[in-house]
Amino acid sequence: MKIAFRVLSQRAQKPKRMSAGAAGYDLFAALEEKLILRPGQRETVSTGIAISLSKGYEAQIRPRSGLAIKYGLTVLNSPGTIDSDYRGEIKVILINLGQEDVAIYNGMRIAQMVFSKIEEAEFLKTDVLEDTERNEGGFGHSGE
Repeated sequence: MKIAFRVLSQRAQKPKRMSAGAAGYDLFAALEEKLILRPGQRETVSTGIAISLSKGYEAQIRPRSGLAIKYGLTVLNSPGTIDSDYRGEIKVILINLGQEDVAIYNGMRIAQMVFSKIEEAEFLKTDVLEDTERNEGGFGHSGE
Protein backbone atom coordinates (compact mmCIF):
# COMPACT_ATOMS: atom_id res chain seq x y z
CA MET A 1 0.00 0.00 0.00
CA LYS A 2 1.28 3.46 -0.83
CA ILE A 3 0.47 6.32 1.54
CA ALA A 4 0.92 9.91 0.38
CA PHE A 5 2.04 12.19 3.19
CA ARG A 6 2.51 15.92 3.50
CA VAL A 7 5.14 17.59 5.67
CA LEU A 8 3.62 20.43 7.72
CA SER A 9 6.62 21.26 9.89
CA GLN A 10 10.39 21.47 9.41
CA ARG A 11 10.64 19.21 12.47
CA ALA A 12 8.46 16.46 11.00
CA GLN A 13 9.81 12.99 10.27
CA LYS A 14 8.44 10.34 7.96
CA PRO A 15 6.75 7.46 9.86
CA LYS A 16 9.14 4.54 10.16
CA ARG A 17 8.95 0.80 10.81
CA MET A 18 11.67 -0.09 13.29
CA SER A 19 11.97 -3.74 12.23
CA ALA A 20 11.05 -5.82 9.19
CA GLY A 21 8.25 -7.58 11.07
CA ALA A 22 6.82 -4.51 12.81
CA ALA A 23 3.08 -4.00 12.29
CA GLY A 24 3.24 -0.32 13.18
CA TYR A 25 5.05 2.71 11.84
CA ASP A 26 6.49 4.89 14.58
CA LEU A 27 5.31 8.50 14.72
CA PHE A 28 7.69 11.22 15.86
CA ALA A 29 6.98 14.37 17.89
CA ALA A 30 7.43 17.59 15.91
CA LEU A 31 7.98 20.15 18.68
CA GLU A 32 9.58 23.57 18.89
CA GLU A 33 10.46 23.00 22.53
CA LYS A 34 10.45 20.19 25.03
CA LEU A 35 7.11 19.39 26.67
CA ILE A 36 6.87 18.08 30.25
CA LEU A 37 3.91 15.82 31.01
CA ARG A 38 3.23 15.66 34.74
CA PRO A 39 1.51 12.62 36.28
CA GLY A 40 -2.15 12.57 35.21
CA GLN A 41 -1.60 15.28 32.58
CA ARG A 42 -2.67 14.84 28.96
CA GLU A 43 -1.51 16.82 25.95
CA THR A 44 -1.96 16.81 22.19
CA VAL A 45 1.43 16.32 20.52
CA SER A 46 2.06 17.33 16.91
CA THR A 47 3.69 15.01 14.40
CA GLY A 48 3.99 17.63 11.67
CA ILE A 49 2.55 15.33 9.00
CA ALA A 50 -0.76 14.67 7.26
CA ILE A 51 -1.60 11.55 5.25
CA SER A 52 -3.95 10.53 2.46
CA LEU A 53 -5.58 7.12 2.86
CA SER A 54 -7.61 5.29 0.25
CA LYS A 55 -11.32 4.88 0.93
CA GLY A 56 -11.95 1.70 2.91
CA TYR A 57 -8.87 2.08 5.14
CA GLU A 58 -8.09 3.70 8.47
CA ALA A 59 -4.90 4.40 10.38
CA GLN A 60 -4.97 3.43 14.05
CA ILE A 61 -2.79 5.42 16.43
CA ARG A 62 -1.57 3.17 19.24
CA PRO A 63 0.75 3.47 22.24
CA ARG A 64 4.36 2.34 22.16
CA SER A 65 4.91 -0.46 24.65
CA GLY A 66 8.34 0.80 25.70
CA LEU A 67 6.97 4.20 26.72
CA ALA A 68 4.09 2.53 28.54
CA ILE A 69 6.22 0.21 30.66
CA LYS A 70 9.10 2.63 31.32
CA TYR A 71 7.14 5.84 31.95
CA GLY A 72 3.41 5.05 32.10
CA LEU A 73 2.96 7.08 28.91
CA THR A 74 0.10 6.02 26.65
CA VAL A 75 -2.26 7.22 23.93
CA LEU A 76 -5.40 8.42 25.68
CA ASN A 77 -7.98 7.51 23.03
CA SER A 78 -6.26 4.28 22.10
CA PRO A 79 -6.56 3.38 19.39
CA GLY A 80 -7.12 6.75 17.84
CA THR A 81 -8.53 6.63 14.32
CA ILE A 82 -7.41 8.56 11.27
CA ASP A 83 -10.28 8.31 8.79
CA SER A 84 -9.68 8.00 5.04
CA ASP A 85 -11.23 11.43 4.40
CA TYR A 86 -9.16 13.32 7.02
CA ARG A 87 -6.36 15.44 5.61
CA GLY A 88 -5.29 17.44 8.66
CA GLU A 89 -2.21 17.05 10.82
CA ILE A 90 -1.88 13.83 12.78
CA LYS A 91 -1.75 14.71 16.45
CA VAL A 92 -1.39 12.23 19.27
CA ILE A 93 -3.18 12.60 22.61
CA LEU A 94 -0.64 11.44 25.18
CA ILE A 95 -1.34 10.95 28.88
CA ASN A 96 1.13 10.32 31.67
CA LEU A 97 -0.28 7.54 33.86
CA GLY A 98 3.03 7.18 35.66
CA GLN A 99 4.19 8.77 38.89
CA GLU A 100 7.03 10.91 37.49
CA ASP A 101 7.24 13.78 35.01
CA VAL A 102 7.95 12.65 31.43
CA ALA A 103 9.78 14.85 28.93
CA ILE A 104 8.51 14.79 25.35
CA TYR A 105 11.07 16.19 22.95
CA ASN A 106 11.33 16.88 19.24
CA GLY A 107 12.02 13.70 17.28
CA MET A 108 10.88 11.39 20.09
CA ARG A 109 8.96 8.32 18.96
CA ILE A 110 5.58 8.91 20.63
CA ALA A 111 3.15 6.40 19.12
CA GLN A 112 2.74 3.91 16.33
CA MET A 113 0.42 3.91 13.35
CA VAL A 114 -1.16 0.69 12.07
CA PHE A 115 -3.30 0.46 8.94
CA SER A 116 -6.53 -1.50 8.81
CA LYS A 117 -9.14 -2.30 6.17
CA ILE A 118 -12.63 -1.11 7.07
CA GLU A 119 -15.81 -2.95 6.17
CA GLU A 120 -18.90 -0.90 5.42
CA ALA A 121 -22.03 -2.09 7.21
CA GLU A 122 -25.71 -1.82 6.54
CA PHE A 123 -27.87 -1.75 9.68
CA LEU A 124 -31.11 -3.72 9.45
CA LYS A 125 -33.70 -2.90 12.11
CA THR A 126 -35.28 -5.93 13.80
CA ASP A 127 -37.31 -6.73 16.91
CA VAL A 128 -35.48 -9.99 17.65
CA LEU A 129 -31.78 -10.85 17.61
CA GLU A 130 -30.38 -14.35 17.20
CA ASP A 131 -29.81 -16.07 20.57
CA THR A 132 -26.30 -17.01 21.70
CA GLU A 133 -24.95 -18.77 24.77
CA ARG A 134 -23.86 -15.40 26.16
CA ASN A 135 -26.96 -13.41 25.13
CA GLU A 136 -27.04 -10.20 27.23
CA GLY A 137 -24.15 -11.09 29.58
CA GLY A 138 -22.08 -7.91 29.85
CA PHE A 139 -19.05 -6.76 31.80
CA GLY A 140 -17.64 -9.58 33.93
CA HIS A 141 -20.09 -12.13 32.59
CA SER A 142 -17.42 -14.85 32.38
CA GLY A 143 -16.01 -14.36 35.89
CA GLU A 144 -12.89 -12.56 37.07
